[in-house]
Amino acid sequence: MIILGIDPGTAIMGYGLIEQKGNDLTALDYSCWRTPAHTPLAERLLMLYEQISPYLRSHTPDHVAVEELFFNRNTTTALSVGHARGIVLLTCAQQGIPIYEYTPLQVKQAVVGYGKAEKRQVQQMVRGLLGLDDIPKPDDTADALALAICHAHSFPLNQKMGGFR
Repeated sequence: MIILGIDPGTAIMGYGLIEQKGNDLTALDYSCWRTPAHTPLAERLLMLYEQISPYLRSHTPDHVAVEELFFNRNTTTALSVGHARGIVLLTCAQQGIPIYEYTPLQVKQAVVGYGKAEKRQVQQMVRGLLGLDDIPKPDDTADALALAICHAHSFPLNQKMGGFR
């Protein structure tokens, strides 16, 4: 199964493409899409769409894992992430790619085994589980790979338990 993890954001949107064969996970591609600072929101969203859409067509993931929106103290950040998530959801829906959403707590639990793990612990586990030489940079890219790993670890059981359709 080919899984694309996406950590949404309007300035930096991390992505990580992995392949799961049995218990083996392999990183196929990872980086981030960026939009220039001080660009109006509508233009940023269009830029992201224009980067995501051809990527999905050329890499054809079986599933996309995206971070579920949660509200923190900074509502401006939450709204910005919500706009970026909307672009991801729309683009995946247009191309018929199933989308699975995970909270940060679920990602940490699936990757580290502890829902309150620190960011550095998650990054180290991403590096180790995928056999990478270094922790992927920027943080958004490591977070996207963690989402993909979370899906790889969670999907089979959730599907058997009737959690996914």
